[in-house]
Amino acid sequence: MTRATQAAAQTPSHRPGAVADDPAVTAADAWKGVAAAAVVVLCWSGFNIVSRFGSTGAFTPFDMAALRYAVSATLALPFFIRDIPVAHYPRYFTLALFGGLGYALFAYSGFALAPSTHAGVFVNGGIPFWTAVLLALTTGLQRSRKIVVSLLLTTAGLVLISAESLFAPLEPGQWLGDVLFLCAAASWAIFGLLVRRWQPGARNAVVGIAGISAVIYLPIYVLWLPKTIQSAGWGDLALQGVYQGIVAALLAAGMYAYATARIGASRASMALALVPAVSAIGAYTLLDEPISLLAGVGIVVVSAGAGLGAWAPRRKAAV
Repeated sequence: MTRATQAAAQTPSHRPGAVADDPAVTAADAWKGVAAAAVVVLCWSGFNIVSRFGSTGAFTPFDMAALRYAVSATLALPFFIRDIPVAHYPRYFTLALFGGLGYALFAYSGFALAPSTHAGVFVNGGIPFWTAVLLALTTGLQRSRKIVVSLLLTTAGLVLISAESLFAPLEPGQWLGDVLFLCAAASWAIFGLLVRRWQPGARNAVVGIAGISAVIYLPIYVLWLPKTIQSAGWGDLALQGVYQGIVAALLAAGMYAYATARIGASRASMALALVPAVSAIGAYTLLDEPISLLAGVGIVVVSAGAGLGAWAPRRKAAV
């Protein structure tokens, strides 16, 4: 049994120093979870910028996913084979389906069509949105006034960015990229909730996703999917391989799984409300992507809605 599982199994009366608004989380757990979530914010803000750079350059979305899982699986497969019991493979297959292949392929396909600013809003603002919706539908999460307001705010921000995409004369396919980003967000939200429910441990979750995703995806990529990776320079290959395969697939995913186990999926996802603004500033600085007034307002509204929703009251301990 992992430490996270043991902690979750303890009752409030056995948890000295428990955080007041969540008896299942101690103060030490909360600080560790918040620190892990802060690392995720930095990793995913960079992910939005690096992925947009690669998807508009020498790589197809399928190349990006191949680099992600070829590199991460090389590091993770030995631990996967050693530490994961065969009886648990179905659970890790499900985690890989949502937190690995589903999230990555939707996100990389979106980057080929829409700018990093939109990824920050629709993916990282969409994850807390979908998390709140799924919790409201499947658990004892209260449909309080705060929840309703947060969902309305997030929806309003997403609509603002969508309107910009629909009426963008120079980017006719941009709206489809936004839809793909929303699908990526939904996929990751499901992954976060499953991690919280199954408590696989951060390392096992990461190596399971990397190992199973590579075994499923790489043969399909090599045999059938379109690729332009052969025309990429060594610098581009190194940048995307290291960032996608190590920073995004291993470090960010592991820190998110750790934060989710410590403070719950909803509160871990709240940190992602910071990513849209950080991504927009980074994309403006590094990729020369403009931030329109509509996009700026949408970023602020989505971030406010995501944060409000994640801190809404719950009937149960953090989920």
